[in-house]
Amino acid sequence: MPGRKRRPLEGEAAEGRVGGESLIIAPQWIGDAVMTEPLMRRLAARGERLTVGALPWVAPVYRAMPQVAEVIEFPFAHGGLQFKARRSIAKRLVGQFDTAYVLPNSLKSALLPFLASIPKRIGYLGEARIGLLTHRLKNPKNRPPMVAFYSALSGESGIEADRPQLHIPEADINETLTELGLQRGAYSVFAPGSEYGPAKRWPAAHYAALAHQLGGPVLLLGSGKEADLCAEIAEKAENCLNLAGKTTLTQAIRAQAASKLIVTNDSGLMHVAAALGVPQVAIFGSSSPLHTPPLSDKAVVLWLKNDASYQPPLDCAPCFERECPLGPKEGHMRCLNDISPERVADAILTQERRAGL
Repeated sequence: MPGRKRRPLEGEAAEGRVGGESLIIAPQWIGDAVMTEPLMRRLAARGERLTVGALPWVAPVYRAMPQVAEVIEFPFAHGGLQFKARRSIAKRLVGQFDTAYVLPNSLKSALLPFLASIPKRIGYLGEARIGLLTHRLKNPKNRPPMVAFYSALSGESGIEADRPQLHIPEADINETLTELGLQRGAYSVFAPGSEYGPAKRWPAAHYAALAHQLGGPVLLLGSGKEADLCAEIAEKAENCLNLAGKTTLTQAIRAQAASKLIVTNDSGLMHVAAALGVPQVAIFGSSSPLHTPPLSDKAVVLWLKNDASYQPPLDCAPCFERECPLGPKEGHMRCLNDISPERVADAILTQERRAGL
């Protein structure tokens, strides 16, 4: 990556400044945080020392990126401007950074770097942030691949092939395996939740049926909000261990790193698995793998939208809705309900053969 020519951003001369102290304002979703890793790699490769400001539930993702020197956990909650809290933190950061990269598109996410008087503030125009950012990219049309969307903030070319990578020391993985009573490579992982909404969740009954077919130990991972969902699966499949809401995100990431296989919806843990290079099957419904794919050679994507043999075709997909917009109509949630456990099991067998398991 070093030595690549940079494309000037709006408000910037052709030759950009390299090196210095940089503050990264992180996205609030786990998957998006993972997808920013290639940007971190590019910035660090040209000499920028990176400090990431992140919400507590995504901060562990950045601690799995060796190129990030420091992580600051912001005490902000979902929603609301929280101006006083942002101003208070900004006062403590005055004079510490040369450049800020604002990754979310919201107006409030650009406030802290502005209030901290960071000289160079880079981001997309987003919510009309002309006065808050000194260097702006135009908002892309439609829904671009998100990894390239973030990497473009580097101003560099050749971003289309970027792939996220997470790195966890073996000692840290072994520590978590001991804490959770697990053995490396002896279990599969299911991540049946999706913070975004039920329109991205493969049915619990399908996950339970798949667990029965696999036979071996299956770890169910997710947040506390997904504990009931995972409990429903565990009740139907005795080989499942429900750890949803019982681990930290750090432990969940390490447990994924030591697993032999992962099955997920389009979720944050799907992107974690891809960045760790663990064999996985990713199930898509209302969203699109053209927008947020698991960027790994070890990932198999199942999406009925691009399956020519599936009839009638899914004209409604991708809808990108949190809940199926067809509601109680006949055939709603076909995009996920009609992906059978047997089909996922076949994809798993393909993955196991590739991995030599």
